[in-house]
Amino acid sequence: MIKNLLKNLCLITFALIAPITLPAGGIQKSLNQDKFPHNTNEIILISNTSLYSCPEIHAKELSVLDVGTTLSVLRNWRVSKGETWVRVELASNKFLDDPNKILKGWIKM
Repeated sequence: MIKNLLKNLCLITFALIAPITLPAGGIQKSLNQDKFPHNTNEIILISNTSLYSCPEIHAKELSVLDVGTTLSVLRNWRVSKGETWVRVELASNKFLDDPNKILKGWIKM
């Protein structure tokens, strides 16, 4: 009886604690990674630009960004030698802006 209770307690403890350290959605390896990014790049648009759902010219157009919009660069994606896409995030005030506003997408450089 005590042996089964101890075994079940160990299994429950393992099931509750082990997934935290897995990379699928638990604790990140570096908790400071997102707090203070060291290589943040920003873009200020000088012309109207389309924001796409994925890095393809035939992808769904999410919105058209106006001149002067400030964007944070999240990553680059090179499709071919002459075609580069950038994953961006729009600057926003999370308390005042519409919660359904699209904040991330792809632009073609």
